[in-house]
Amino acid sequence: MRNWINALALALLAASFVAPVSAAPQHGKESAGSKQRPSKKNVRPHSSLSREATARARTGVKVARAMAPTITEHPGVQSAGVLVLNERSGEVVYEKSADDVAPIASITKLMTAMVVLDAGLPMNEILTIGPEDVDLLKNTSSRLNVGTALTRAEMLLLALMSSENRAASALSRHYPGGQPAFLKRMNEKARELGMGQSRFFDATGLSPANVSTPRELARMVKAARHYPEIQHFSTASEYAFVSNISGRELQFRNTNPLVREGDWTIGLSKTGYTNEAGRCLVMQATINGSPIVMVLLDSNGKYTRIGDANRVRKWLETSPYARMHAGTF
Repeated sequence: MRNWINALALALLAASFVAPVSAAPQHGKESAGSKQRPSKKNVRPHSSLSREATARARTGVKVARAMAPTITEHPGVQSAGVLVLNERSGEVVYEKSADDVAPIASITKLMTAMVVLDAGLPMNEILTIGPEDVDLLKNTSSRLNVGTALTRAEMLLLALMSSENRAASALSRHYPGGQPAFLKRMNEKARELGMGQSRFFDATGLSPANVSTPRELARMVKAARHYPEIQHFSTASEYAFVSNISGRELQFRNTNPLVREGDWTIGLSKTGYTNEAGRCLVMQATINGSPIVMVLLDSNGKYTRIGDANRVRKWLETSPYARMHAGTF
């Protein structure tokens, strides 16, 4: 009997070792509390359709973030030489070939005006256009016939507003010491203003030897802004007088059409043109409350310089980079 009981006990002990194996969960199920570690053969791979849907969903997510503007942002001007700066701070907002030396045509007359005003000569003195003032270099025409008599102030007005070459020439002739002394003073004034690459050989700008750079012309514009007469005369829309030669009224208009437009606030303006210089424009204008100096040299096409000025203005008003540096917020 005892042997039978012992045999039964051994059988039960053996069954206890086999039970865990036979009690293994079926169909991949585990008992509660155990960690599920499915075999690789039970993991279903993602289909290509699923991957494509995920990729599309991710590309559709748009996250806004501040992007720092780069200095390559530009107003799209077509002029060959350009400089745009904040007159108050002196910070250059945009430049293009700003240190290239080039002919400047009638932009010269800003220097002519400064030399005349520095001399302190009487502005009501009558000056007369002489044969020496007739352009024999380019053969440009003028309605100021030889013998036309005007005050020094009127000559200066017509030189700046209408870019009258004979008026500019007469101003230089009626300088103490004549034209040689006048030209010497023009170049001395340039050196005083730090315009080391600028040269002046006449008072009109007809000579292609009259050269400067956009950066140096910006200095000249800033200096000319200190003369109320230059500000006033260069931004006058038109002027009329009765000729002492013909007795007829002669009307002159500003060569910069932007001066006549009501939506610009221009503090100084001067245009220029010769074949060598192309079409040029320098201006000081207030844009969104900020004083801006603009230099545009060698523009192709009759209206390109005006288009460039409008492009610069729009850029200063809309570009975050330009507005930050120009202060046109």
